[in-house]
Amino acid sequence: MVAIQLDDVHKSFGTVRALRGVDLEVDEGEVFGFLGPNGAGKSTTINIVLDFVRPDQGSVSVLGHDANEETVPVRERTGVLPEGFDLYERLTAREHLRFAIESKEADQDPYPLLERVGLEDAIDRKAGGFSTGMRQRLALAMALVGDPDLLILDEPTSGLDPNGARELRDIVESEAADGTTIFFSSHILGQVEAVCDRVGIIREGELVAVDSIGGLRENVGGGSTLVVEVDEVPDDVAHRLKSLDGIDSVSVDGRTLRVGCDDDEKTTVIDELEGMGATVEDFSTEEAPLEDLFAAYTEGEA
Repeated sequence: MVAIQLDDVHKSFGTVRALRGVDLEVDEGEVFGFLGPNGAGKSTTINIVLDFVRPDQGSVSVLGHDANEETVPVRERTGVLPEGFDLYERLTAREHLRFAIESKEADQDPYPLLERVGLEDAIDRKAGGFSTGMRQRLALAMALVGDPDLLILDEPTSGLDPNGARELRDIVESEAADGTTIFFSSHILGQVEAVCDRVGIIREGELVAVDSIGGLRENVGGGSTLVVEVDEVPDDVAHRLKSLDGIDSVSVDGRTLRVGCDDDEKTTVIDELEGMGATVEDFSTEEAPLEDLFAAYTEGEA
């Protein structure tokens, strides 16, 4: 089943075209990363999915319901952690959860929800004294009220230190393991790569790619680097390797060579080095970082 489906969605704000014919499907049960530069249309897309903004053209379906005409059943089954959320400084964590539970007319106790996000020991502390990570986890606990089938997380790791980001990622992975569909918007690409099954990249209101991380790398052209350790670097090695077909770059650092090349040329590189008299002591492959893939798609190279 498709959890989120957008068909030919357009949206303009005055003379600014925020979305230009977006077609997107997010499968039930997957963790989907949504990437794009500032102003690319990420927030507009999320707001349209949540029916905070209506599209000028096109249709939107969420969990099998028309997002514009059947908003109540959609919101009953959707949890949201918005970017820039506010908490009530004088209310405790328990009181925040009670408010969210009453708003969703759910039959739950605050303690297990706070336990799921690691805040059970702070249940009666006021939110005004919470750290950034604790505030994020409290907001996530509120999003989990009603055991939603769909979680929409907009920049959920913004402002978190590495430990807080890891804790939040663990929670996301746990929810995904229970079958929850997660739509995950973030500019922290390492977090996206760590948790997402597929990613979509939006640029200037157009969805320019939807694929797994591996698929994106393949579409850009392999994007891998062969790292070779040798006993001694041959003379003029960079020039000789660059003369081979399928070699994009060569750098030397001590006895380590880093060769950007097509996958099917890696054996050729090893053979060429040995032919030059070098002994290959070790080699490995490094995939292109997601940052490079993101740049390729958002800067028009892909």
